[in-house]
Amino acid sequence: MPAVTPSPSKQPDPGARLTRRTSWAEAAAAADAAKPVAHLPAPTQPPVSSRAAVEDPVIVVPSAAALDVRPAPSAAPADTPAFRRSRPTVADTIAEKPMPDFISSPGLFVKEQKPRPVGGFRGAIYSMTGGAWNLGPSPKQRQEEALSRRISRQLQGSYNTAVLSLKGGIGKTSTTVGVGLTLAEYRGDAPCAIDANPDSGDLVERALGEGIYQQSSPRTITDLLENIDSIDSLTALSRYMHHAGRLHLIAGEQDPEVSDSLTAEEYLRIRKLISAYYSVALTDCGTGVTHNAMSGILQSADNLVIAAGYAVSGAKRARSTLQWLASHGYEDLARNAIVVVTDKDEVSSRVDKDAIEEHLAGICRELIAVPHDRGVADGDLVTLDVLKPETRRAYKEIAAAIVDGYR
Repeated sequence: MPAVTPSPSKQPDPGARLTRRTSWAEAAAAADAAKPVAHLPAPTQPPVSSRAAVEDPVIVVPSAAALDVRPAPSAAPADTPAFRRSRPTVADTIAEKPMPDFISSPGLFVKEQKPRPVGGFRGAIYSMTGGAWNLGPSPKQRQEEALSRRISRQLQGSYNTAVLSLKGGIGKTSTTVGVGLTLAEYRGDAPCAIDANPDSGDLVERALGEGIYQQSSPRTITDLLENIDSIDSLTALSRYMHHAGRLHLIAGEQDPEVSDSLTAEEYLRIRKLISAYYSVALTDCGTGVTHNAMSGILQSADNLVIAAGYAVSGAKRARSTLQWLASHGYEDLARNAIVVVTDKDEVSSRVDKDAIEEHLAGICRELIAVPHDRGVADGDLVTLDVLKPETRRAYKEIAAAIVDGYR
């Protein structure tokens, strides 16, 4: 029989024991690194004999749940700012470049469009190229647009401008109509013009034409006063007014026996009623500054337009008007007055117009000249369509100066 060699008794492998101890140590180190403050419960081991412990020690490794071992976080870059600069994230980009304000800075996103030129060489180029070449508005067009903005300025409250003179026939009523129509053209709210002329004023006739006025119901300022207590709306007020486009007018009294009966108190009642519905009112005061209603008109006026002419007598009377106002408690009105010199009679070349303008300009806030125009000089209907461009421009300057004086 073949000899059977008994297998040698199994001896513990030191290397295996060492390997097990090393694995346990690594697991413990990983657990400590993941949760350094955790106190692990002591592992329970079944009792073993000393021989079994020597021959084959059993190493009990706690489970991952018991150790609460989590994957170690990836190490952060050593130089975080440099890393971010090299590879910025979307969040970093948004944080470093905050969103601009679309409301206060619209030009950051939309290019400003040049205004369209109207007329002249610039307008012709714009039309010929279909808008591809836009040279922008000319200096004259920019000036016109600036005047329009001044006239259309929004107002808080109601304001009144009195148009007066010491001499008749020098363009006072035509100025009231021309400026009133200009205000109506450029303002968003309709203006009102009141005929307070005690000498049978013709304000409405100059704005509507004699024939149209006679065909309409000729209600006057006297009719308005008789029924003023019953007027509680603009609709009720409109029954006593006339309309030249968007310019609303109150006609003066035509009966000579009662035309001079308007008192200061009555005018103030009308002014209070008008102020409830109109932001701008013009009052044609007639000739002189001493008639019954004049104290009420000056008391409620926010600024004045002094009508004058290029004749020597007209210039002298304009200066006398300002001196009278300054010496009778209306110095502020005189200082801020607008003097309008109308070349109504087309004076001869012997009159030095520049000297007259210079003489009057130093005693008022602004002086504006209205050139000779048949549409004004004839004393008939005044409409902007038939006036010369220079005359329309003058009325536009007067309207802008009036609104500038409303503070």
